[in-house]
Formats: sequence, structure tokens, C-alpha cells
Amino acid sequence: MNDEVKRLLATRDQHIAELTEQLCELILQLYPEATVTVDGGDIGFGAGTGYRGLVFVVSPHSRHVTLGLAHGAELPDPAGLLDGSGRVHRHVKLRSANDLQRTELHELMAAALRRRP
Repeated sequence: MNDEVKRLLATRDQHIAELTEQLCELILQLYPEATVTVDGGDIGFGAGTGYRGLVFVVSPHSRHVTLGLAHGAELPDPAGLLDGSGRVHRHVKLRSANDLQRTELHELMAAALRRRP
């Protein structure tokens, strides 16, 4: 994890920081070549810096961590994990480490990676 991410997580509650770190580690296992950026309170994972190649956005909040999926509106979601009503993006709210173990979450993430530029 890069220094910017570490500085961001140092400002969060321990549970949220740990959950965020676990999610980031999962993303990097699935997408090891990702460029990791921090913009405000969000951690981006993509093909480069900037919005164009973005695949995932991790946003730590006070009670949950949001995993944003670029072009998530186009992804299959039979388990109904995705939230949001935008035309393009969707997100999943994660509240515990158990959420990271869900097969449906891994399938969504794999589908998002197959769509990457």
C-alpha cells in the first residue's frame, strides 16, 4: 500500500481502516498492475492516473466502505449487491470482512476487470 493510502487510513476508525486495507489488498490480488491513486478521501485503481482508465474506487466512510465499480450499471448482478441509480457507475457497501468473502462480490469484480480498457 502506498504512503498516500496509509495517510488516508490513519485518519479513519480502526475497523474502517482495516476493512479498507483488506479491500485494497483484494483488488491488488485481482488487478496487480493497477495504478493506485488517492483523490480526496477516495482510493482509485485503474490503468493510469485520472478518470479514463478507472476500474475501482474505494471510499472509506464512518460506518462502511464503498467499492465503486466503473461502468457498474452494465455489469450482471444477480445477487443484487450493486447500489446506485446513475447511468454508468454503481457501488457496493461493505460493512465487515465477511462481505469481502462473498462469491458474488468476487464475480462482480472479475466482470469489472474484464471490461477494463
